[in-house]
Amino acid sequence: MITWHNKAIKLLENSLSPIPQELNGIDWKCALSDKSERLAQHLCAFSNTQGGGFLVFGINNDDASFVEITKTEVEEIANKLGNIAKNNLAWSIQLEHDVLDYNGHALLFMHIPEQTNKPMYLRGKDIYEAYIRSAGHTVKMSREQVHELIAQSHGLTFEDRVAMNVNSAEEVLQLLDYAKFYELLHKSVPTDISRVVAQFEEYGLIAARGYTFDILNLGAILFARELCDFNGLKGKEIVVRRYEGTNNRVLNIEYVCKSGYAVGFEDLIDFIAKNTGKERIEIMRSHEPSYPIVAVRELLANMMVHQDFAIKGMLSTVEIFTNRITFTNPGSSLNDVNRLIDLPPHSRNEKMAQLMLLLDMCERRGSGIDRATDAIGQMKLPAYKAQSEDDFTRITLFPKKSVKDMTRDERIAVCYQHACLLYEDGQAINNMSARERFNLNKNQTVLASRILSDTQQVGLIKPVNPEMEAKRYFAYIPYYG
Repeated sequence: MITWHNKAIKLLENSLSPIPQELNGIDWKCALSDKSERLAQHLCAFSNTQGGGFLVFGINNDDASFVEITKTEVEEIANKLGNIAKNNLAWSIQLEHDVLDYNGHALLFMHIPEQTNKPMYLRGKDIYEAYIRSAGHTVKMSREQVHELIAQSHGLTFEDRVAMNVNSAEEVLQLLDYAKFYELLHKSVPTDISRVVAQFEEYGLIAARGYTFDILNLGAILFARELCDFNGLKGKEIVVRRYEGTNNRVLNIEYVCKSGYAVGFEDLIDFIAKNTGKERIEIMRSHEPSYPIVAVRELLANMMVHQDFAIKGMLSTVEIFTNRITFTNPGSSLNDVNRLIDLPPHSRNEKMAQLMLLLDMCERRGSGIDRATDAIGQMKLPAYKAQSEDDFTRITLFPKKSVKDMTRDERIAVCYQHACLLYEDGQAINNMSARERFNLNKNQTVLASRILSDTQQVGLIKPVNPEMEAKRYFAYIPYYG
């Protein structure tokens, strides 16, 4: 079998089950469009997308049903797309195609390889007529995204770019909070300024250029005393807003973290905790959190690490409502939002993620979502909700709610996420573990069985032991297991 065949079938499987949705790596078509420019945009987008992608012919866009593709149509589609790939893009690319069987249906797969030299754009247009795949759609890239892709194609990540050039080591220490750096490393601050600067360079925060220094984006975004000191990082502050009710019409309080993320991280967590919990007065006044601090910490770090710094005009925000808290960052999710718990980490800003791990700011096992999910389960809260659109990703947490007050969909979400978490630990969810997660007693086995059955019915879990007769003894794993 050709190398890309297995990848193509796996991608198609993931896009059709459990909820049909086109992914960044695959786009369905029921027939060949006569809109050559739109087809060129698709080819352009897949060329610019990590890992390339596939156009699949033989699937209806509206309901994901299968349609027959004839041999003549296969030849017409392959020839037309081949000509578009040769004549309508900035430079010619070679497509591959094959008809593969999927559950008894013959489908035409057009493989568009990722291009090393990016961005790919449309022939006869300027370089800003470039496209990318985002949240399963082909969209035009912003000017900032084009610049980002150019830098990436030259091997220069966001973290490695220069935020500011300064003339002395003293200026470096005026702009970056070196005391916080050593505090997070659990080390004493050296008395020798040259040692501080040397360690900054060792950790990739700055680069020496003879007698001057480049403060790199990694150093500035994490350790800037004031982010506004760096022109390229204005508008990258983290904002927390608390509203009066369940919508954003009445703002109660706003907190803007103007420093680098590592410098202001703990203050952000403290502010969120104080503005989401309930005050309890017994013998002594105390504060009872509405959301697990572990989850808040991981989601805040995730928001920082996974944001797309090429998107301008959109802040990373934490919004606190009376019935939920949301974490929103610029940039669509790089992973399927149904697979955030089990898929390996995939960060836009890898060096930043690694350094935040070293500084104990975030968890590197998975994306941190698994730890957050576990903490949510310990507090018996509803499941988190993940949303990914063209230019943003949002995770929402909800306060405690009893199982009787949850909707069917909310119960299914809890059941599925708990099944994913158990599967990561080599276990399967069953009636007993479902009761434990939903805080049910042993007399509520029927309710637990109903929740498991509903979750299986929508295709999110599958039985490990389908041959058993008594459903109360069934064990389940996620659909992808």
